Amino acid sequence: MNMISFLTFFFLILNFFSLSLSSLISISVTPKTLSKSGDLITIKWTNIPSPSKLDFLAIYSPPNSTHNNFIGYIFLSTRPEWESGSGSISIPLVNLRSEYHFRIFKWTETEVDPELMDEDHNPLPQTKHLLAESEVVGFEPGRGPEQVHLSLTGRENEMRVMFVTSDGEESYVRYGSGRVELGRVVGTRVGRYEKEDMCDGPANSSVGWRDPGYVHDGVMVNLEKGKKYYYQVGSDSGGWSPVYSFVSQNGDWGETFAFLFGDMGTATPYNTFLRTQDESISTIKWISRDIEALGNKPALISHIGDISYARGYSWLWDTFFSQIEPVASRVPYHVCIGNHEYDWPLQPWKPDWSSYGTDGGGECGVPYSYKFRMPGNSSEPTGMRAPATRNLYYSFDSGPVHFVYMSTETNFLPGSKQYDFLKHDLESVDRVKTPFVVFQGHRPMYTTSSGKKDVPLRKRMVHYLEPLLVKNNVNLVLWGHVHRYERFCPLNNFTCGSSGLNGEERRAFPVQVVIGMGGQDWQPIWEPRVDHPSDPIYPQPLQSLYRGGEFGYMRMHATKEKLTLSYVGNHDGEVHDMLEILASGQVLSGGIYDGPAAAEEMESMLSWYVKVGSVLMLGAFIGYIVGFVSHARKNAAGKGWRRIKTEEI
Repeated sequence: MNMISFLTFFFLILNFFSLSLSSLISISVTPKTLSKSGDLITIKWTNIPSPSKLDFLAIYSPPNSTHNNFIGYIFLSTRPEWESGSGSISIPLVNLRSEYHFRIFKWTETEVDPELMDEDHNPLPQTKHLLAESEVVGFEPGRGPEQVHLSLTGRENEMRVMFVTSDGEESYVRYGSGRVELGRVVGTRVGRYEKEDMCDGPANSSVGWRDPGYVHDGVMVNLEKGKKYYYQVGSDSGGWSPVYSFVSQNGDWGETFAFLFGDMGTATPYNTFLRTQDESISTIKWISRDIEALGNKPALISHIGDISYARGYSWLWDTFFSQIEPVASRVPYHVCIGNHEYDWPLQPWKPDWSSYGTDGGGECGVPYSYKFRMPGNSSEPTGMRAPATRNLYYSFDSGPVHFVYMSTETNFLPGSKQYDFLKHDLESVDRVKTPFVVFQGHRPMYTTSSGKKDVPLRKRMVHYLEPLLVKNNVNLVLWGHVHRYERFCPLNNFTCGSSGLNGEERRAFPVQVVIGMGGQDWQPIWEPRVDHPSDPIYPQPLQSLYRGGEFGYMRMHATKEKLTLSYVGNHDGEVHDMLEILASGQVLSGGIYDGPAAAEEMESMLSWYVKVGSVLMLGAFIGYIVGFVSHARKNAAGKGWRRIKTEEI
């Protein structure tokens, strides 16, 4: 046998054994059919040859997705038995209106590509070496719509309900005063957006786009005040949802209950291209507890921007709505737009002083505009194929509170439609009917925790918007964007107001509070860290009365005499700060600091942010260590509060 013949024979034998070995590798899934989002599936694998810490299970939907277009992945080494080459894992799945498929790939550290990183600079898995594929897994047909959520229309005797179906066929809302007394029926309008409506990647790319289904919008009408109603959505042909319930609004009660936060996001049971927000689970858990405790009293939820953090990866919107459905199907869920729903390179209003970038992942407000319907008819054209962006600014009454929402991502300067709306709305409030005015937006007017990027925007908000708030005696101003809790004294142009308790002239300015602690774990720097010794620390000026590092939400209770705002921490579900405001504007709790020195201290911080910006980026870069196996957020689980990280990196 010559050398060529020998080598040919050798490689044939080697190939034979490789094929024999791969035929022993198996992957199985049970059950093959799920009934609804959140149901568990178990994936088992056996006989993985020479297991590597980086071998991984990739998750696909639809099943014909190319190897690189997974929606998520799980390293097999997260299972305690991984070194044996066998193991199993159980995870919940969300109905994406298409089947799922699972594949196992071999991946080693020598194949890590430093150019292919996820958002946290962890290498993204490579799919060159397929070991095994599963059968497809699907959801039972005829189980009815999902992603059910309520919102107010601005009319006290109505309640809007929205939901998603896979086919867009005619669907209905049937409702009544009893669980089996659903005799009233209304139809729904149907909307849908396409891949071509997206403005940039990854939203309009094959890796980020998935079929979003059809969004249905129905309004339950002629509701009696303060009454518990039951409802169900769907159709006889497509199936009906479970029966949900809510309590209608009642302005005559003279009470308002609300739960407020920003920047929550959603959690996934797998790693994906973006960091997801595990703390969002706790936020929803505690709010659900509080809603249950209210019994038959109406309430609402206010989520002020950075909603799902999908940023172009569409299945994260499905995950978000599945996660909030237990509360959003019971109380109205209200939102305002944030940078991660909207910002893209060609957005129509982008002044040279602005910090608007690519934070929306190419969505340009399209999913946000279709999946929610807030009161009013505010909209701004995108200047592209994408439909006009909706739900930008609006207001409504709930009990003794007038709620106002603005968009910090679109034009708010004098002469704009938004400025005119805000001015007219604030000047028209009936303070006898609603003695309290609560104003909300995403990017904060005041914060001691954000870097240089938003300083020009904040200056213009102080210059143009704050006079409207002060002149019209707005009681409370809430912002997100900064992923912490911070409560300020009543402020006007960096100067604290006076309560008048000690005989001085009373100056009842709006109380400004940052509440972006709903779930996202990019955190501004307030305290030194031993592993980041070169990072600067943002000082706390006199005007900042309370800064909290815990994730959580705000609980609001208002009567016609007093509004109480409580900061609830996710780690224990208890109140950690509280603010009380009388209808007169007097602030009963929280210290007050006066004088020009305090104003100068805080105003000087605007320029201080600029000086430390470059140092901040360098220090965070040095201190961050890349992990191959899991995101930093996963490593921090069970070890107290997650380590902080700035969004500017």
